[in-house]
Amino acid sequence: MIKRMMFSTAALLVVCGIGFASSQPVNLGKAGTFVILTKTGITDVHPSAVKGDVGVSPITGAALLLTCAEVTGTVYTVDAAGPLPCKVTDATHLTAAIGDMEFAYTDAAGRTSPDFTELGAGQIGGLTLAPGLYKWGTGVSISKNVTFSGGPNDVWILQIAGKLTEANGMHVILAGGALAKNIFWQAGGAVTIGTTAHFEGIILAKTVIAVNTGASVNGRLFSQTAVTLQMNAITQPASASGKSDR
Repeated sequence: MIKRMMFSTAALLVVCGIGFASSQPVNLGKAGTFVILTKTGITDVHPSAVKGDVGVSPITGAALLLTCAEVTGTVYTVDAAGPLPCKVTDATHLTAAIGDMEFAYTDAAGRTSPDFTELGAGQIGGLTLAPGLYKWGTGVSISKNVTFSGGPNDVWILQIAGKLTEANGMHVILAGGALAKNIFWQAGGAVTIGTTAHFEGIILAKTVIAVNTGASVNGRLFSQTAVTLQMNAITQPASASGKSDR
């Protein structure tokens, strides 16, 4: 009975947007200059529109299939392969960025003392999430719109052991001044953003991130395997001033 009352109270706080003390944001290091960063490549169904720098490493630039016309920013590869003229070959910068991406994943996954555990049994669609640390031992699904409500300095870290799936046409919504740059989705399984859906936040994925046809992302896609795009709009998040967060 006590456990049931505690869980109900926590759920009520989330729905009402009443938060606990904010966590410290995850430090992205040199990875924070990228909007998409992967270790094994980027596939693309043309045309996508990517605003921010893009990089792949240690795989060669031949695995980066975006064209320069689709990227507003710089494309980084470890060798001469890749799209021209927007490509820069800089293996040293990429090695450091990939290392920082992996460190950021470990940092987010290692945060302790979650404010909410197993919220909604992994189904967060329809909820309004207050700032804090969330933890699930399984996957997380967004079958309805989900809202992040808080101020521009508030932080959300979502530790997801399994898959993260946003259904077709659903939206991640920001309210009260919340910023995408302060929302960190750490996922141990595959991440799927459904057709025409909209997503907000930094994805730190252990495996593939699949962005389906016509979906849009305000955030960053960091995968320790690959990112797949299909006619998407991917935009790096803005700071409180409205400028890109780089």
